[in-house]
Amino acid sequence: MRRITGKAKDETLIELQSATDLQAGDESSGNGVSSQSERGTLPGHTETDKLQPNKDTVFFRDGVRRIDFVLSYVDDKDGEKKQERRREFEANLEKAGLELETDDKSDSKDQKTYFLKIHAPWDVLATYADVLKIKVPFKESDIPHGQGWSVDIPLEWLSHPFRLPDHIMRPQPDYFTYPFDKNKTDFFLITDKDTFFPPSTRNRIVFYILARCPYYKEGRKDKDKTGIKRLLSNGTYTAAFPLHDCRYWKRARNAECESERYNLYKHWARFLCFYKEQPLNLIRKYYGEKIGIYFAWLGFYTEMLFFAAVMGLICFTYGVLSYDDNISSKEICDANIGGSIVMCPLCDKKCPFWKLNSTCLSSWQSHLFDNEGTVFFAIFMGIWVTLFLEFWKRRQARLEYEWDLVDFEEEQQQLQIRPEFEIRCTNRRLNKITQEMEPYLPITSKCARFCLSGATVIFWISLIVACIIGVIAYRLAVYAAFASIIKDPMRKIQLVGRFITPQLATSVTASCINFVIIMILNFFYERVAIWITDMEIPKTHLEYENRLTMKMFLFQFVNYYSSCFYVAFFKGKFVGYPGEYSYMFGKLRNEECDPGGCLIELTTQLVIVMVGKQLWGNIQEALLPLIRNWWSSRKGRHHPENHFSRWEQDHVLQNFSQLGLFYEYLEMVVQFGFITLFVASFPLAPLLALFNNILEIRVDAWKFTTQFRRPVASKARNIGAWQEILNAVAILSVVTNAFIMAFTSDMIPRMVYFYAYSKGAGMRGYVNNSLSVYNISQIKELHMPEERDNWLDNSTATCRYRDYRYPPGHLSEYKHTMQFWHILAAKMAFIIIMEHVVFVVKFFVAWMIPDVPSDVKARIKRERYLIQEYLHNYEVEKLKLQLSASFITEPQSEMSSMTDKHEVLSECL
Repeated sequence: MRRITGKAKDETLIELQSATDLQAGDESSGNGVSSQSERGTLPGHTETDKLQPNKDTVFFRDGVRRIDFVLSYVDDKDGEKKQERRREFEANLEKAGLELETDDKSDSKDQKTYFLKIHAPWDVLATYADVLKIKVPFKESDIPHGQGWSVDIPLEWLSHPFRLPDHIMRPQPDYFTYPFDKNKTDFFLITDKDTFFPPSTRNRIVFYILARCPYYKEGRKDKDKTGIKRLLSNGTYTAAFPLHDCRYWKRARNAECESERYNLYKHWARFLCFYKEQPLNLIRKYYGEKIGIYFAWLGFYTEMLFFAAVMGLICFTYGVLSYDDNISSKEICDANIGGSIVMCPLCDKKCPFWKLNSTCLSSWQSHLFDNEGTVFFAIFMGIWVTLFLEFWKRRQARLEYEWDLVDFEEEQQQLQIRPEFEIRCTNRRLNKITQEMEPYLPITSKCARFCLSGATVIFWISLIVACIIGVIAYRLAVYAAFASIIKDPMRKIQLVGRFITPQLATSVTASCINFVIIMILNFFYERVAIWITDMEIPKTHLEYENRLTMKMFLFQFVNYYSSCFYVAFFKGKFVGYPGEYSYMFGKLRNEECDPGGCLIELTTQLVIVMVGKQLWGNIQEALLPLIRNWWSSRKGRHHPENHFSRWEQDHVLQNFSQLGLFYEYLEMVVQFGFITLFVASFPLAPLLALFNNILEIRVDAWKFTTQFRRPVASKARNIGAWQEILNAVAILSVVTNAFIMAFTSDMIPRMVYFYAYSKGAGMRGYVNNSLSVYNISQIKELHMPEERDNWLDNSTATCRYRDYRYPPGHLSEYKHTMQFWHILAAKMAFIIIMEHVVFVVKFFVAWMIPDVPSDVKARIKRERYLIQEYLHNYEVEKLKLQLSASFITEPQSEMSSMTDKHEVLSECL
């Protein structure tokens, strides 16, 4: 193919522009620009509508060859070196069979960017489709889609408002597919070679070539000088991307363009469509299976969240409705009960003695989340997470069948070797399966890289733990300061003290500081994780993503959840008692829980981190691409006379990186951890997640459709390593919720008191029973407050603290009572019973629900059988034609023997 440049390009452009202008009936000047049409646009048309018809296109200047990929570059100070690289690279692309066309910088809006357009002709597409084993249609499916596939739903008309038009949901008919074979082109349904391979397949093939094409001179073998990724990293090219098929707000002018981007925006990306189903088949067709499977998973996760959100709302409503039945809170707030109980100082020197009724508000707040319904909800979520994972496997199996991904895993492992692995691994060995020489990484180098990688991961996790310890130290140090600032409400000095207690102020500020630290550490570790994964040199793209996934999730797990684990399982558990307090670093006294329990503090921590992460994530996802695109395209608005081509419009958009989808998964899986690991402390967490995900789907859709360049289509059979991570989180969530209910919630002590110690009085007297007595005269001077309150008279000889210990003067003074051991035994029994019940139900449900629906299995077997039958008939017909041709050319003397052979062979076949 001759590349069109220079004078020839200008002449061709003038001819095509003149022809287009004449056809449009415009009064144009010699360069094809109509000043009259610029000044007088039609009513209702935007400025972008004034694009020249031959500019806003996805075809070469000849209007026939489709643009499958675009590269851009600029001239700079290292122009000669980069120009030499480009010359060699483009020459090798032409040798590979690709056709190129260059737009001069004088034609671009910034007057400095060159655009290299790439077209893959039929021979190249057919060759690499054969190499990559791309499945293509050979016969329209004759299996009825409704038979055994969907069940008639009563009142089906109720779902009509949520449905999309059939041509959007199913943009193409169902076909039988088979891996493409270049030698059997007549077997496949090829009506038009230009449209046989869809644009997503075409850009995938071209990117495969670009990623492996060298740019070293002929005769040299510099293996590191290979691939478009290195050319982008060293600045030889500034961008590489496939084109969107049209503007997102308007259909393409060319009838040959699919306008799928417009359909996606209209029916999927607008927020007003939040209640509509997602056009998964169209997403898959336009963006590829990997992005399609993400949105299928996100949509299914959101659907399942609806049931968890409804149940959580019911449990929270139960807490609100049983508000007046909360006898414990009434006793705490009662002036004669809670107002007469003097509590021991919660910190040294700065903290005064205080009255129990000062925690009246927090005790009522605790009841909203810590009630009988919470136990039921924790068990429900253990079963819900199993149903979610099992039903997702079934949904995934359907998508695998519909999207021709059933046998994809082995092909991906064998064929999708990373170019970086091929370049950096100079050693070669024989593959026992393919019997071909392939690159490999020596075991010594692999072990060294893994050791360095593991040490780096351990270092960063240790850094997170150190930051969490620092936050804990802050909590311990600042509590005394808040205690001295926020006065006791009984003194009526500051009204704010009624609503903000030292515990609440400490918890909120510590949670905010912890959230800021999380965001900062995330920023650094994302880059570290990518660096150490690159250093390991994984062989395949799948292996690369799985390793990066495990590192990032391990880091995020420790980063996001460690503070919640501290509040849930450590705070208030190692305090000691007034005579023998426990200290951190020998100076800072360990925190105590509020008399209402630590559950409300865990709820506060969870809400701040979870909601803060979701808000920050939505700001990053929505505003940052918008601001960046506005900044990169601001010059165009000052020059309305410029006419932007399709590649220029896409060039100013944000690049969707190879790890872009990874961060989307990571965000959702971290959220999944919040609503499962600690959901017993906050039943409204699934409801918040549901609202966030409804917005998330449309924000992601809007972002993909309007703010990002079109990603290179890639395949994925499932959600990869995320499936195993979700399974691990699901199992861990049963354990964490059981421990939260046993040790963080006040449920078990209340139940033990009600059934064993109340003596028929119900919950009356529980508050007094749960507080131990200590003699003030025995408190060490170190622990005594600096100022003695006026209301604390000399008759007050004892103070109370949260524990089950014998009172002063008892034979076992200040040692744990039998009630303490009864409660501990009840807690352990509850953990064992809850875990066993939930795990038995989980495994029973998993056993009852097959991963692959029976009708999908039957259809897969049926399709394989029909494919074999069609292949057999094709080979027979082909052989008959060959034999017939041979029969015609054979001499007459051999005619009879040839006929006999033909009949025998036909019978055998």
